Amino acid sequence: MSFNTFGHMFRVTTFGESHGVAIGCVVDGCPPLIPLTAEEIQHDLDRRRPGQSRFTTQRQEPDAVKILSGVMAHPETGAQVTTGTPIALLIENTDQRSKDYSEIKDKFRPGHADFTYEAKYGLRDYRGGGRSSARETATRVAAGAIARKVLPEVKVRGALVQMGPHKIDREKWDWDEIANNPFFCPDKDKAAFFESYLDGIRKSGSSIGAVIEVVAEGVPAGLGAPIYAKLDSDLAAAMMSINAVKGVEIGAGFGAAELSGEENADEMRTGNNGTRFLSNHAGGVLGGISTGQPVVVRFAVKPTSSILTTRRTVDRKGADTDILTKGRHDPCVGIRAVPVGEAMMACVLADHFLRDRGQTGR
Repeated sequence: MSFNTFGHMFRVTTFGESHGVAIGCVVDGCPPLIPLTAEEIQHDLDRRRPGQSRFTTQRQEPDAVKILSGVMAHPETGAQVTTGTPIALLIENTDQRSKDYSEIKDKFRPGHADFTYEAKYGLRDYRGGGRSSARETATRVAAGAIARKVLPEVKVRGALVQMGPHKIDREKWDWDEIANNPFFCPDKDKAAFFESYLDGIRKSGSSIGAVIEVVAEGVPAGLGAPIYAKLDSDLAAAMMSINAVKGVEIGAGFGAAELSGEENADEMRTGNNGTRFLSNHAGGVLGGISTGQPVVVRFAVKPTSSILTTRRTVDRKGADTDILTKGRHDPCVGIRAVPVGEAMMACVLADHFLRDRGQTGR
């Protein structure tokens, strides 16, 4: 059985480990004749790349992507386009430091997948976690860059909206501000606060969680299907598949439990451009089908489990012991989760767009 593939019409299969030779993915189902270059994919990968500030892991990986198949020069224009066949992407690992993990190879790190991997497979890759490492998410970002090309009219953007208990001021939301700070934060003042806040956490050897919001604008109405192919259920599954994610909400999410029926219902009116909604508590999805409003997803990322504080655990023989995790780790893994969330949103939307086209012919 394979558990490394997601999507139906737009299918992504990822491979590789954190400390292996390389990681990569195969994207199958991408329509032909879409302009695509490695540089376009690299742009998204560079946003996720580690070591770009003191607030992320200092592992230095260029994340240089190679397109191995699925593209060729158009015979008339000469531009590189997709062929409709599987697109294979490869990213070499160049800065592995497996020796950082040699002291803990027989101990289970609390909060990591060490114990569960051993319970399932009878062994685990202790060098950075293998497949359970967030290193794998680079391949999803690469696939997401292709998904964006399938839906060029849809704009997918993400932002860090909370770190620990500290939330942004939504009245100060500025999408342009995200590129001006290392946190993908749309609130300039809160980004300045996060700098000193995370510095303190980083210097203490600890970590902190975060909440990420991803918004897709320009999504046409009608994507998704009732019951077992709901757009929001696929989005929730996609976001939950990201490392360290422990909660997902669509639109108002858990906040909807505090609203009355009158407050929660997104009322409608007819305007010059057709039906319009007066609010978007549903997050752009009703009955599992997109409404044409922005699709809004938030997900909670837990604190990085690798911290410089001795913790209680057990070893592979079942004996009680203590563990101190060394190496290079993100004090807030939620920061680099922003482009990953964007990629998963793009992949799900591309998949549902192609499914809808196959069923309805639109």
